[in-house]
Amino acid sequence: MLFSSLTFLFLFLPTALLLNLVSPKSWRNGILIILSILFYAWGGPTDTLILLGSILLNFLLAKRLQKSNSSIAWLQIGITLNVLILLFFKYSGFIAENIVSLLEACSVSVTIKPIKVRLPLGVSFFTFQQMSMLWDIYRSKSEKKITLPETALYVGFFPQLIAGPIVRYHDIIDQIQNRTHSIGLFHSGIQRFIIGLFKKVIIANTCAVIADKYMDMPISELNTSMAWLGIVAYSFQIYYDFSGYSDMAIGIGRMLGFRILENFNFPYISRSIQEFWRRWHMSLSSWFKDYVYIPLGGNRGSVTRTYANLLIVFLLTGLWHGATWSFIFWGLFHGFFLVLERLGGKKLLDKLPNPISWSYAILVVIIGWVYFRIEEFGVATDYLLLLFGYGNEVDRGILHLFNRENVSVLFLALIFSTTLPKRLIGKFQIQFKKLGSWSTLPYEMLRTSLLIGMLFLSVLYENANSYNPFIYFRF
Repeated sequence: MLFSSLTFLFLFLPTALLLNLVSPKSWRNGILIILSILFYAWGGPTDTLILLGSILLNFLLAKRLQKSNSSIAWLQIGITLNVLILLFFKYSGFIAENIVSLLEACSVSVTIKPIKVRLPLGVSFFTFQQMSMLWDIYRSKSEKKITLPETALYVGFFPQLIAGPIVRYHDIIDQIQNRTHSIGLFHSGIQRFIIGLFKKVIIANTCAVIADKYMDMPISELNTSMAWLGIVAYSFQIYYDFSGYSDMAIGIGRMLGFRILENFNFPYISRSIQEFWRRWHMSLSSWFKDYVYIPLGGNRGSVTRTYANLLIVFLLTGLWHGATWSFIFWGLFHGFFLVLERLGGKKLLDKLPNPISWSYAILVVIIGWVYFRIEEFGVATDYLLLLFGYGNEVDRGILHLFNRENVSVLFLALIFSTTLPKRLIGKFQIQFKKLGSWSTLPYEMLRTSLLIGMLFLSVLYENANSYNPFIYFRF
């Protein structure tokens, strides 16, 4: 069930909010657990059984962590089991295919049937959350006993279950046990949800049409202008698709009394790859930093070890997104530039004019998106070569590829990927305040009217357009 679907907007979400509002405080967690299971079950009963089994397994492991004096052993067991779950569902086919290819390259005849395992929705997200829970319980040595309902709500909370943000156990457990509701929090949640819905339905989905048109074409039918339009549209699509989902998740959380941490902070204004990863998918970046990079030694060892740790983290980041060589390359590609910046590149970038350092960062990110979008490594490389004029004949211009809708949406995508609208709104608020206290009402009326218009337009587009799932659902 998509957050942007009419079923969710006009049936599931109002029901969830109403039940949360009228039910006694002691019932609310139980109601949210039931609603979260129903939400996830929309994708299929098999996935739901896997999710429930995973929750029960990790709850039992967490209980053993709290009881056992040698808890490090139970932590290792828990992390290993969760990794094995990911390996089975996400990587078994990839591993088998590469073993067969290796054996065939060594002239060994094999007859292994392809392994096809259904990938449960959001398995990477809820598995990482549960590993976070085990780590946090081990580190805290808390005397407060974990309960199954709290575990189930932490893992299965429907706003962030399928595509994040990845919520840490220590960031949310107090809210699960005792949270407060307020009109201000609810109101801010509505605003955030509408903004996220607009990002997804109006901007991301329109950019998806452009990206799919050109990036799914055979390379032989493309020219350089088409290739650039396709990858730029995809760069906007993935940002507005995922940040839109995160906005909606944060908004729903606020409406239900939860404060979920931010996941994006204008990543496309970055002037380095280091800065990009401080702004992009922040919940994943901080997860790998705290639970992989630092345990590996971080930057506490030799320079060589620090660079090796960085490359390991970004190899795993690529693999987390998918079991293909393109994803592995994408992760190592970013890791390479992070190492390069640590070797002195960042100091050089800081000395350069902002447009030059920004151009470097955005070009690296866009090249990386080619391999993220096109999972066949050879095809992705051919597409990249075409971007720089190698392959087909370079065409004379790009203007003929645009129509009014494409221009409008890409312009919106460009403007709202910067801090310009935020700064303009801030100045607008200051000017209204200068007019006196009476100006608050017209300002709020103007803002509310704008949000209602965004909601109406989003619903209109959603009703007219075809099914377009969130990109990160497949992870």
